[in-house]
Amino acid sequence: MTPATRTRGGRVAVATAVAGTVFIAAGAFWLSFTALADLARRSGVDAGQAWAWPLIVDGIIVVATVAVVALAGQRSAWYPWALLAAGAVVSVTANAIHAVVAADADVPGVLAASVAAVPPLVLLAITHLTVILTHPIPAPVPEASREPGEETATVAQPPVPVGREVAVLLREEEGWSNKQIARHLGVHPSTVGRWFARPALNVPDTKETT
Repeated sequence: MTPATRTRGGRVAVATAVAGTVFIAAGAFWLSFTALADLARRSGVDAGQAWAWPLIVDGIIVVATVAVVALAGQRSAWYPWALLAAGAVVSVTANAIHAVVAADADVPGVLAASVAAVPPLVLLAITHLTVILTHPIPAPVPEASREPGEETATVAQPPVPVGREVAVLLREEEGWSNKQIARHLGVHPSTVGRWFARPALNVPDTKETT
């Protein structure tokens, strides 16, 4: 399977998932909407205005969910989280109360409240899932688009010899005297003499050995 085929398959899967979540969210919203609108009418709200109350309650859930995903990782994300929690509590509680009030006498109140609490909870979960699915994923930076300096900056450079090591190199390869080495390294000639006095750094004269 080529990368292009996998990309097309991933897009189709995401599109199918988004369509399914939107369909489920619409059903959950409609069930919660009708229950909350009926509860508003029973509570004295005019029939021509009762439809606005479920829009306010469940609308907070939808808007706050989108804001939570958009502000993920920021300090201000606490506010949409608070609105999301408040909207979910109000919606679930109101749906449960409506079920207890409107249910038949033969149906236990706990069962009616549990069934009525499902639509607002599904609306909360499915809205969050829909936003996550439609949220763009940042594409990885290809290797070819990187600047040359970015690659060379990560390559470890070999250590540069300093001090006594430089003195040995200058004496072996360049034939410099102790004074020249001391002047080049900015140290006293006696310091260079002590360096070469050590057995590990003592360089024999080829003429003397000959």
